[in-house]
Order: sequence, then structure tokens, then C-alpha cells
Amino acid sequence: MKVIICGAGQVGYGIAERLAAEKNDVSVIDTSADLIRAVRDSLDVRGLVGHGAHPEVLANAGAQQADMIIAVTLYDEVNMVACQVAHSLFNVPTKIARIRSQSYLQPHYMDLFSRDHLPIDVIISPEIEVSEMVLRRIALPGATDVVSFADGHVVMVAIECLEECPVINTPLAQLTELFPDLPSTVVGVSRNGNLFIPHSADQLMAGDLAYVVTTKDQVRRTLGLFGHEEPEATRIVIAGGGNIGLYVARAMESKGGRTKVKLIENNRDRAVAIADQLRRTVVLHGSALDQKLLLEADIDHADLMVALTNDDQVNILTSVIAKRLGCKSNLVLINNPTYHEFAKTLGVDAHVNPRAVTISRVLQHVRRGRIRAVHNIQWGAAEVIEAEALETSPLVGPPLKELDLPDGMRIGAVYREGVFVKPSGSLRIKPKDRVVIFALEKAVRHVEQLFRVSLEFF
Repeated sequence: MKVIICGAGQVGYGIAERLAAEKNDVSVIDTSADLIRAVRDSLDVRGLVGHGAHPEVLANAGAQQADMIIAVTLYDEVNMVACQVAHSLFNVPTKIARIRSQSYLQPHYMDLFSRDHLPIDVIISPEIEVSEMVLRRIALPGATDVVSFADGHVVMVAIECLEECPVINTPLAQLTELFPDLPSTVVGVSRNGNLFIPHSADQLMAGDLAYVVTTKDQVRRTLGLFGHEEPEATRIVIAGGGNIGLYVARAMESKGGRTKVKLIENNRDRAVAIADQLRRTVVLHGSALDQKLLLEADIDHADLMVALTNDDQVNILTSVIAKRLGCKSNLVLINNPTYHEFAKTLGVDAHVNPRAVTISRVLQHVRRGRIRAVHNIQWGAAEVIEAEALETSPLVGPPLKELDLPDGMRIGAVYREGVFVKPSGSLRIKPKDRVVIFALEKAVRHVEQLFRVSLEFF
């Protein structure tokens, strides 16, 4: 597949890295010579310095033969025009644009992105995607990662196995026998930096990170089985009143209940503006690094600090200070991947990676076959894929135990006509089943082949 990526920032670089690793023909455009130099030096891609919306630049990038353009520059308008030019002048089949401004995304304006106006096939809003991820993490404090599939009916959670975890040192097959009514399947395990697909005789060990697929209704029970019964936070302090912070605060208000939210915003005008939009949230003006302001926000009695500013260092330091002042736990937005390694040693309990969330959304549309959703695991070491099985799929028909499935993949769930089906050796996949699969990097292409529809997808 020939792909043009406009924007060589963290998101653009991450997408290029994934696509190049899969042997796609990738061209990256950016106005920054330094960013393009970094792309050329480290990735097997073409790098062009220029404006991604200019016709001659797109032509030099090979737009005439391109299968897809992915516009992820910092500017919504550049992304929109790049897709328009790619469509009008070069007839590029698939156009993906990152749109950050919420004013473009109002429901009554969505016709703007139709084929007759701005022909963009896929709109990606990082703020909304990240906000939804934050809300899922708040709702399930015992999980280190939470992703929904099959319209929210199937959930994949990553669970850290602590020393007191009840299920460690027990064969997975025995867990199935002990809890036959629990529709949960361990599909992947990360141990000492090694990610692998476990077998029924394998045991979980303290320190493992287990990836488990289950139903929406059984997530909390599954977390409890793994020793995580942390109550949902009811007293929350949010640092940062940007688009993400405001979205999360609004969502918490709409849920009602007894959750109390306080929000700290450093910009006075912004603090006043969001205070006018929120009904029950207390908005405080000042720096989230100010200990006196944190104490004014009752951080010493808070259940959770959620740090969502645009500055990774502020987010990390704010969360560390909050815990030292008495806050029970924290959730931190971290963009820079170099901070992920040591954040936990500083006292960060959990973090959300906006870049990984955005890349996952893009990969959903890059994957061949009838792919409905993709979630990137550990910088591309694996993917959780939701795909629809059609009659041409090799999966359809025989029992799973008779299929010669490739190594490096595990079926976690089947969603059939509104019903969750736990996979077993006797299960037969039917047309229109939605199958959730955990696939290591080496097996992703095989998964695509299993859900091929017809030749036009290749």
C-alpha cells in the first residue's frame, strides 16, 4: 500500500514507523526540515520538506499512485485542505484527517465532511478519543488499559498481577474450571518485557501484565478475581482545563451520582470560560504545581488526581505532589514516550498515551479486510483487532480446534447477534460474527488474511 503522511510530529512519526515496519510504501511531508531529517535517518520512508496541502508537494510525494493520505499536522485547516487537494487533483481513494477543533465536529455540521463538500473519509479527534480513554480508566481503576469493542459489549483490560493476586501460580486451564461461568479469556501476557500468547498450561506470575477479554458486565468481577477491587473514585481533581479536561469534567457531571470534581486551570480567561460551561464542577484558577492551591482543592482528601495539561512534566510533577499531599492515586497524560519508562518509579500510578490512541484509530482504516476496530499494544508489539467474518473468511465453518490458526494470535471473544460467545475448541465461526483477536506483531498480516473479503482489499 502506498501511503502519504502529512505531518512528521509524534503522531505522524508513529504512524510512519508502524506502516514502514509492515513494508508499506510511505512518504512523509512536513515543513520542518529537522523533523524530516529525523524521519529519513531512522525510518525506511521517503521524507519531503514542504507544505502538505500544496499540489506540487503532494505530486512529488507520489499522490497520483497513492492509496491513502493521512493528514495529521498541527493545523486542522491544513489537514482538511490536504485531503481536498488529494481528492480533487489526484483522486486518492482514502483520506484521513486529524481534526482537533471541536467547532468543526458539532453534529449539525458533520455534513461538512461529505463527499460533496470536504471529501474526508475518516475524521480523527484526538481530544475525544483520549477523553473517552480517560473516562474508561476512571471507571475501572484496577486496570492499566481499557478498550471497548463490539459497540461497547466486549472489553479488553490490561491487569497487573501483584504479589497478592489470587490467580498467580495457577494454570489458566484450571482457572476456567474454577470459574466456568466467567466469560473471561487471558489472550496475552507481558513478562519482563516479553509479550507472548499464553497456553492453557501456563501460569501467571507476580509482576505479569495480563491482557484479558471479557464482557462489559463482568469486567469488575474479573478485576476482583485478579485482586483489584479498588473502588471507583468519587472525589476527583483535574489539572488542566483544555479540551480534554473540559470533556472529562462534562462527562462526569452528566453521569450524576455523588462524584465531586474540582478542576484547576492556569489561564484565567480559560478558567472563567469553562466555569461558565460547567454546572457542578468547582473551577480554580492557578498552577496545579502550587501546593497551597492543591490543598484548597482538598487534594489531601481526594481519591484521584487526573493530570491533563499540555505539559508532560507538569502532569508528572503535579501527580507526584498530589500523592505526597495525601491523594490516593493518580492518572497522568503523557505524550513523550521517553517518560513512560520511569514515570512509575516517580509515583505515577497510571498514564494515558495520546499518541498510541490516535495511531490505533488510524490503523483501523489501514488494515485490510473487514476490520472494525484496532488497539495498539506496547508500541506495536501486538494489536487487539475486532473484525467481521464474512462467508469468504477461512475462519467460517469448521470448529476452531480444526483450524490451522497461525502462531501469535488468540481469539478472545465472538459477538454474535447481540450475544457474547466465549471461544472454545468446538465453536464454529459464522458469517457476520464479530471476532476480537489478540495478535502479536508477526501475526497481524495473518489476521488480515483470515478476514479477507475480496481482492479489492489487497
